[in-house]
Amino acid sequence: MPEIYLDHAATTPLDPHVLEAMLPYLQEEFGNPSSFHTKGKRAADAIKQARETIATHLGARPDELIFTSSATEANNLAILGYARAHKHLGNHIITTSLEHHAVLETIMRLQKKEGFDVTYIKPNAQGLVDPQDVKNALHENTIFVSVMYVNNEIGTIQPIAEIGNIIHAFKQEKQISHLVFHTDACQAAGYLDMHVEKLHVDILTFNGSKIYGPKGIGLLYAKRGIKLEPLMFGGPQEKALRPGTEHVAGIIGLAKAFEMVQATKAKETIRLAALRDTLIQGILTTIPKTRLNGDAKNRLCNNVNISFMDIEGEALLLYLDAASVFASTGSACTSASLEPSHVILSLGLPYEVAHGSLRFTLGHSTTESDIDYVLATLPPLVEKLRSISPVSVDEKYFTSV
Repeated sequence: MPEIYLDHAATTPLDPHVLEAMLPYLQEEFGNPSSFHTKGKRAADAIKQARETIATHLGARPDELIFTSSATEANNLAILGYARAHKHLGNHIITTSLEHHAVLETIMRLQKKEGFDVTYIKPNAQGLVDPQDVKNALHENTIFVSVMYVNNEIGTIQPIAEIGNIIHAFKQEKQISHLVFHTDACQAAGYLDMHVEKLHVDILTFNGSKIYGPKGIGLLYAKRGIKLEPLMFGGPQEKALRPGTEHVAGIIGLAKAFEMVQATKAKETIRLAALRDTLIQGILTTIPKTRLNGDAKNRLCNNVNISFMDIEGEALLLYLDAASVFASTGSACTSASLEPSHVILSLGLPYEVAHGSLRFTLGHSTTESDIDYVLATLPPLVEKLRSISPVSVDEKYFTSV
């Protein structure tokens, strides 16, 4: 039975070309970039080239990039580092109830432990944030705004550039410089425009594992002039904001992966969007009592999030796993938790709907035959689970087709 991997939002396989670029720095070119000899210099030069490659695609300066171990670390450094460095100028933070836990839990810690005031903006029923809500929440004590580019669970694409414009207009009007705009761009990095000037963002984060690059590597873009307090101490690497010997192979792999997805994103977006729509329509038309979560149009090309009423998503996930279809019930970071998705609940949906949600995320390996197999496999599994389920969800939550 062929394995059908539909969990690309959790992680992607390492592209062979990326592995090829990394291998020399895992083997013969093993030098420490801080060493004052030829081997060390070659490693340092490779990092410099990788930084320049990524900066070119971001429309940024190489010295505005900081390599980290993950997007979670990059988000922590961005949020904690900025908030602590600027608390004397203000203590108000704006974010959304949709954010990844790497952002939400970090901001909640500032709120609970360090006295910061936080505004959590709720999305509409389709999972979209209204830029006007961000504008209304801004005041002169606001120092940090964080809105994710694409939601990792329901795939909604937020109006980042519009929000960024609002924030920068507010800064000009009030003549303040301490307010910055951050976006977690992990899910967007493989498919959407990442030019920081066009997005009007001051800080941006993403990682390698979502773009067919290596795990264990992340990136923080911080616009020149932005001051961050370090979270770690011990060395001068990455402007002393991320001390420790650099993960050279990981950095090389991140640059290669980012370069490749940026080159292929236009064509791949069209291909995956067609497969995504086939899967969505197939599920909604062949399986009763289902709904699409997230906006149907402002949606990443590879994301399908469906709630199957009257069943537990985890049970359906296990049945699909037995049929060699690998999906998820939400964020991979919380997959071991039995708590319902905070993202689905943010849409105003009840626990019963959240518990029945599944996320299918497509990728380079996804084919039409994969989608056909899933559409043939799902209906009998859902029917079987419903036949033994005591739950009955109100019909007002079903999607009309």
